[in-house]
Amino acid sequence: MDTTSIKYSKKDLAEFKEIILAKIAYAQEDLHLLKGAFKNDRNNGTEDTSPTFKAFEEGSETMSKEANVQLAIRQEKFIRDLNNALLRIENGTYGVCRTTGKLIQKERLKLVPHATLSIEAKRMQ
Repeated sequence: MDTTSIKYSKKDLAEFKEIILAKIAYAQEDLHLLKGAFKNDRNNGTEDTSPTFKAFEEGSETMSKEANVQLAIRQEKFIRDLNNALLRIENGTYGVCRTTGKLIQKERLKLVPHATLSIEAKRMQ
């Protein structure tokens, strides 16, 4: 069977593109908030409190910033994956499993629009 002719319709691709663009917009908003949180050097007014409490506050703040940096990195990767999905829509390879060559289920793509593997291929991994 020739799998190169298996593709989603233009209508389906337009629907997926809308989903992806909406997810990119939300992801960019989240990324902006995360970057703002870890770049924030606000002082929480602990100068006049005990040194132990101040050290605890600074340690907690450092951990929060590190967690936000990690979340921001993941968010940037998610946005990159979504942009790559848009490229696949443009070049006609969107929705085709890169392992099996079969169409990825529509329901899966609606939930994970940047997916490049079918459920079948994911299970084989």
